[in-house]
Amino acid sequence: MRAATLLEKRSQIDRRGFLRVSAGAAGGLLVSLYLDVPAFTQEGNQAPPQKVYPPDAFVHVRPDGKILITVNRLEFGQGVQTSLPMILADELDADWSQVIAELAPAADVYKDPVFGIQMVGGSGSIAHSFQQYRELGAKTRGMLIAAAADRWHVSPDQCRTEYSVVYGPGNRSARYVELAEDAARKPVPDKARLKNPSEFRIIGKKVRRLDSGPKCDGSQKFGLDLDLPGMKIAVVAHPPVFGGRVKSIDDKDARAFAGVREVFEIPLMQGSGVAVVADRFWTAKQARDRLQIDWDLSGIEHADTSQLWRTYKELVQTPGNVAVSRGESKVLDSIAAGSRIIAEYEFPYLAHTPMEPLNATVQFNGDRAEAWVPSQFQTMDQMAIAEVLGLKPDQVTFHTEFAGGGFGRRATIDAHVPREAALIAKRLRGTPVKLIWTREDDVRGGYYRPMHAHRVEIGIGSDGMPAAWRHVVVGQSLVAGTPFAAMMIKNGVDATAVEGVADTSYNLPNLHVSAHHPKVNVPVLWWRSVGHTHNAFVMETLIDELATTAKIDPIVYRRRLLKPEAKKLRAALDLMDERSAQWRNNLPKGHGVGISIHECFGTAVACAVDVSIENKRPKIHHATVAVNCGLAVNPLTVESQFQAGLGFGLTQLMAKGAITFKDGRVEQRNWDGYTPPYIIDAPVTVDVHIVPSTDPPTGCGEPPVPVISPAVVNALAKLTGKRYRSLPLASLAG
Repeated sequence: MRAATLLEKRSQIDRRGFLRVSAGAAGGLLVSLYLDVPAFTQEGNQAPPQKVYPPDAFVHVRPDGKILITVNRLEFGQGVQTSLPMILADELDADWSQVIAELAPAADVYKDPVFGIQMVGGSGSIAHSFQQYRELGAKTRGMLIAAAADRWHVSPDQCRTEYSVVYGPGNRSARYVELAEDAARKPVPDKARLKNPSEFRIIGKKVRRLDSGPKCDGSQKFGLDLDLPGMKIAVVAHPPVFGGRVKSIDDKDARAFAGVREVFEIPLMQGSGVAVVADRFWTAKQARDRLQIDWDLSGIEHADTSQLWRTYKELVQTPGNVAVSRGESKVLDSIAAGSRIIAEYEFPYLAHTPMEPLNATVQFNGDRAEAWVPSQFQTMDQMAIAEVLGLKPDQVTFHTEFAGGGFGRRATIDAHVPREAALIAKRLRGTPVKLIWTREDDVRGGYYRPMHAHRVEIGIGSDGMPAAWRHVVVGQSLVAGTPFAAMMIKNGVDATAVEGVADTSYNLPNLHVSAHHPKVNVPVLWWRSVGHTHNAFVMETLIDELATTAKIDPIVYRRRLLKPEAKKLRAALDLMDERSAQWRNNLPKGHGVGISIHECFGTAVACAVDVSIENKRPKIHHATVAVNCGLAVNPLTVESQFQAGLGFGLTQLMAKGAITFKDGRVEQRNWDGYTPPYIIDAPVTVDVHIVPSTDPPTGCGEPPVPVISPAVVNALAKLTGKRYRSLPLASLAG
């Protein structure tokens, strides 16, 4: 191959956008379209930047005919390693059997065009990058056609493409790989015709994931698997109470272990800890267990679950900062007591506990650094590492590693895990250091879904429908004190605390929602589907109770109550009703049906479950789910997401599904005390049905989570006659 050729051309997307094309040193056609978008840190009431969808990815047509597509996200089980390449490959008319994919490093080119940072969150990967990847594929295809047309001295209109081949008049044809270098010299089209949905050849089809083979045979490497020459392993002893500081260290016994290299104090986001560095993980962990640390725990709050509930229950009795106030506030007070429902709910702290423990690897060489992190927030993690090391972000080469789950845990605004890794690497200059948080470190180390209390007062009209709804939410803010606060906190209310209530799809007249955000010495973080986890539970169990009180079928009741504009949710409800009718109408004795619906992240979901009680715990025999997510890029992935999402959502119901505190210390340490759903808890059968649509795709990673728990307890209410308002569930009477 010839030496690299670099051509630059201004794009017409906007004044900040540009595109770069080259026949790289590796050969073939390498296309990169850049977009410089403002960071997601708007001041005050400044309007967010206009949403634009230019291409923002790499395409490399390699000399061996393979087409390498770079994915601008983290792959941690949600399937973007396949779905995003599908989008681009379809518009490119690529031979899918020749497509391969890799995760992008941290770089401005890979920023989410809506959020302005490189990240995975808000179920936005496909929704935000759909147009990007389509345009990138279409424009690359246009360049290949232009190269072929020039070679044959014909008009581009006389050419067509199929399976990585350009066809022209007179039975001419040329493979993409043959045209790659000539295409690299062509100007990038300002515009390219995108396919009509009827022309899609890959999008909308059930496509097996590109990473399924390597994951099944064990060859897929995750961040925890990284092994570099000379690499050392680090663990950190964190204070038993958040914010504690090291007073003194006796490390004599720890240093006695062969292979221990360093023991030293490091600053944490709150307080300080002690890092232990060794040749191997088990050595480092054993040495840490032998440390004798005298902790200074003075001057910090020692959170206690019992005391927190007392405080929350007092707060929930009073109105908080107003999130929404619609209609007359005094209507509720005028409704007779016999026509009211007053309900109070309790939701505990929840941990994320992804299968792969948290980890980050950093090597610092003085003027540069290299990092390997399974990160949901690449931009922030890269910036944090640079800050710790006194570098600029572009001096940190940041590799996005595959992750074994995340559920929000790898999307920390303060980047505390990469920061700790960078601090340790700074001490061991020139040596790569992998920091590992054990499961116990994570369960006891903070960053939980906040505990919440709700109080709802409902006035019921003569028609059985809610005439007034007063709702108070109490829980810590997820974004207070962060760059997201200016955009997400209005009138003192964190939008994540009231989402799914303040913006409910139900037509609730005289709706008044307020929130309190107490400050607690417990680090909190979004948990898969964020505020919808508890808000959907409250809304859907109360709607079910209202339907029971009115003696109206719960599906019929929901149809009547939905707003006229809630078309996506209505379509999902109709499809679920249709597909579950047969088994719902033929239940065995001792079984009950539970219904729930919810819309979040642009996606509407309806769920029906068949539940009985076995061994004093709910047994889910059947779950039928209908999802309205716009165009389903890969229905196979959507199905997988919903099957797994229902299982994850059941975490809220598990008898030991709570993080609790006593004297500032977490009482659980691993899955023995914080128990996730087991196979026995998962639905025996799950049917996933997708509402047909050609609308732009919406999120699928988080929307399945909120619907399963309320559906199950609605079924339990029919079996036991009890309403369940405090989670997790205690054992049930048989």
